[in-house]
Amino acid sequence: MEFIREVSSNDLTYSDVFLVPRRSAVASRLDVSLAPGDGTGATIPLVSANMNSVTGPRLAATLARRGGLGVLPQDMPLQDLDAAIRWVKNQSPAFDTPYSFAPGDTVADALEVLPGAEGHGIVLHDAQGAFVGCIPAARLASSLPDAQLGDLVHGSLPALDAEDVDSPRRAFDVMTEAGLDFAPVLRHGALVGTLSRRSALRGTIYQPNVDAHGRLAVAAAVGINGDVAVKARALAEAGVDVLVIDTAHGHQDGMLRAIAAVRAAGLGLPICAGNVVTADAVRDLVDAGADILKVGVGPGAMCTTRMMTAVGRPQFSAVLETAEAARALGAHVWADGGVRYPRDVALALAAGAASVMVGSWFAGTIEAPGRLRSDDSGRLYKESWGMASTKAVRERFDRLDPYELARKELFAEGISSSAIYLDPLRPSLEDLLDMITSGVRSSFTYAGARSVDEFHERALVGVQSAAGYEEGKALPVSW
Repeated sequence: MEFIREVSSNDLTYSDVFLVPRRSAVASRLDVSLAPGDGTGATIPLVSANMNSVTGPRLAATLARRGGLGVLPQDMPLQDLDAAIRWVKNQSPAFDTPYSFAPGDTVADALEVLPGAEGHGIVLHDAQGAFVGCIPAARLASSLPDAQLGDLVHGSLPALDAEDVDSPRRAFDVMTEAGLDFAPVLRHGALVGTLSRRSALRGTIYQPNVDAHGRLAVAAAVGINGDVAVKARALAEAGVDVLVIDTAHGHQDGMLRAIAAVRAAGLGLPICAGNVVTADAVRDLVDAGADILKVGVGPGAMCTTRMMTAVGRPQFSAVLETAEAARALGAHVWADGGVRYPRDVALALAAGAASVMVGSWFAGTIEAPGRLRSDDSGRLYKESWGMASTKAVRERFDRLDPYELARKELFAEGISSSAIYLDPLRPSLEDLLDMITSGVRSSFTYAGARSVDEFHERALVGVQSAAGYEEGKALPVSW
């Protein structure tokens, strides 16, 4: 990356900078590879944050199916983390994971999980686990809330035979010919997943992130306290693909000891560690055994660190400095936090990040943990909260005695509850992935880059005023 003129002496945020087009021989955005090349197997440079309100098993599986990587949070009890990893590994890389209900459940139950949106649906299983039927989500929206789901199954929704849809293109063609927008997928009469026409189309564009056995990849986080090596070994035995050693202040002796302990365990897994914002921190953590550095202090939407402590650093400059230091050592950087538009993801990659970690943006999706709620106007949302907030502290330390828990709550910071609204036009994680990756692919073509590495080299960046940033926004109304 290079600046078009003299570099600013101030640290820069994503809003402070812009990309300048260069001569390009890249004819199409589909000629671009977004694979980060950071040893995680990902084929798109997007990682979901290890926050309780962001990454659960379903979001991790969905993200991996489209080539990214989900990081399960360290606040989950170890046995729950083990179960979550194994659940992700059991999901199909080719077909969507069904939303399963019992015939006696109600429409209201289903609508707490899935909105009545086109291209989605639910499946029903009886008490013995046998497949009963399938209901498109759009039908739920027009049904009475107290209606039992079993009563909505009249006849059978046409099903796809897994043997007949052996490629995403074939699945798309079959569904188009049959006029299907959503259907269950069966193999020898047993349900193996669901598929929408759009999912089939996505399968022709995205490549899943899978392990050596063809199973979806997943990462999991651990903290720096306790016997970190024992926890890491247990996660490795469950099948985790990447270990993330995570604490708010990553440049500390406790982190260095934790990295060294996990590296000494010889698990053969990539180790990501953070969070850091300086080249010195990168060098220390890589020397301890880290392969990937998680970069960012304070830019997250749920984070109050900078306002509470004055500690942090504008994210573009933090990524730029740490990525340069990591590259010299053969390591990689994940830019964690501060992205609100596809442009920000492109700028993080331009600054040298291999991948970009997304938190609150993904929290407002169907696949994120938690139930769908609606406000007084009927708008759907999910709750999100910071990982240092009172809510998170209570969940993390709920086994402490009341006195010790009260002491920890006294020093909690961050937002404990925030409504993250679903975008009615993009309610799914996959809808956001389409928007983000299409923007980033176009950024690559403007730079004349066919890969992430080429983008790191060819990105041309300028510094702008606040007015320049505002000029780039589309007007919500006509003038």
